[in-house]
Amino acid sequence: MNLRFWQSWSIGTRMAFITMLPVVFLFSSFVGYSWYSHRAQVALELEERGRILAKALAETSEYNVISGNLSDLRLTINGLVQSDKSIHRIDVVDANQKGAINVTSQGSAIGEDRFYEAPIKKQMIWINLFSDNGVPHVSGSSDTKPTTVPTEVVGYVRVTMSPTNMLHKQARRFQVELAMAALALVVSGVLAYVLARSLTIPLKSSIGALREIRGGNYQVALPVTTGGEVGELQESITEMSVALGRSRQDLENKVAERTKDLVESRNEALKADADKRKLIQKVNSIVEDERKSIAIEIHDELNASLIAARLESQSILHLAGKVEQGPMIDEIKQKSQAITKLTLDLYASGRRLVRRLRPEVLDMLGLHGAVEEMIRHYDASHPECHFQFHSDGDFSGLGSELAISAYRIVQEALSNVLKHAGATHAQVAMTLSEQDDTLHIEIADDGAGFSTASASSGIGIIGMRERVYALGGTIDFSSEPDKGTVVGIALPIAQTV
Repeated sequence: MNLRFWQSWSIGTRMAFITMLPVVFLFSSFVGYSWYSHRAQVALELEERGRILAKALAETSEYNVISGNLSDLRLTINGLVQSDKSIHRIDVVDANQKGAINVTSQGSAIGEDRFYEAPIKKQMIWINLFSDNGVPHVSGSSDTKPTTVPTEVVGYVRVTMSPTNMLHKQARRFQVELAMAALALVVSGVLAYVLARSLTIPLKSSIGALREIRGGNYQVALPVTTGGEVGELQESITEMSVALGRSRQDLENKVAERTKDLVESRNEALKADADKRKLIQKVNSIVEDERKSIAIEIHDELNASLIAARLESQSILHLAGKVEQGPMIDEIKQKSQAITKLTLDLYASGRRLVRRLRPEVLDMLGLHGAVEEMIRHYDASHPECHFQFHSDGDFSGLGSELAISAYRIVQEALSNVLKHAGATHAQVAMTLSEQDDTLHIEIADDGAGFSTASASSGIGIIGMRERVYALGGTIDFSSEPDKGTVVGIALPIAQTV
């Protein structure tokens, strides 16, 4: 049996379950015990009354049984049976077990399977007619009772009781007790619902705010609606949202300013065709510098805020570990761990963005290692398409400008393969030719392809052309619909070393 079936429940359902489980257990125990006690009380009272009635009738029936005057005894028994609804039947039998009197109640529905029996004993009374000195006397002290001696059993009185009437009375009492217990159960259920909502509502609002932040909406105003660890969580989320919003706005302003400057510089440079190539090189260099600057700002500001949020969540987890453990504390721990995981995911996304803005692997491994690592990453993260890499030559002597441009060209080409080609196989070949002092790059895929005559160039292809043109190289696209695409690039080394 899986004892962790409740892990898929919502926190509200868990709260209600935890609150109501002992209440339902107490309710069931109370109802069962009440029902049992009422029936036991009926059985005990019937037994006691049956024994008393049988004994009393046996003591008062001696004369009637011995004398044979049973009519008076029958009238007495009949009146007793009619007046007491708990008596089902009274039988009087002689010493030979032959029935003398049989009176059955007309009002009792059923009788017990057993009867209560008492013997009718014949008694002798000893009377002393002489005093202690031998003188006869006629009367004695009223305080002195004559001695009676039982001699023999002359009959039996058998009383059969009926539990029907008493059970009806006890059933009415049980119904009242059951109604009161059910009312208490309903009140407990309402309280459990109210308590569950008092915790689930702030947690849901906190989770919703985190999702909005993850989606890019940093203008989240989360009011602090409760106290304790959940209140601290709400306050931390609000502070994180404000910090992220400011960081994002600062970054957007800086990017907008840099973009405006770049656009203005580029527009001015386009006026002179002779300086166009040099300008593009400068623009690309500035873009890379700006990407590096933005990457540093993301790393230093955004990721720092995410680390602070993760530390706040871990602090909540630490505080939860200090209080008395229980299902609610476990739930708080799970939510804290979920927030920690969310901040780690956001931090990882920031790290990926930083690496995309400024490929550190290019500085560490050079062009060959960086491209090889890029191909390995694409192949691992996109199983629908298989990527291969082939190289020839020594790439260690390439200049940084040529290396970053070649890296960006390959990156943009593979991005187009994933976005538009729908290919199942892609191959990158990079060759450094010493004969013509040129870096040759070829990217081929087996995707949808396109018509080079009618297709318009997108932003990515335009960027690739400009990078190649800035380096004095050539780029060629060979493609047909449903026959894949081959991109050939040649970059001279002498001009860029």
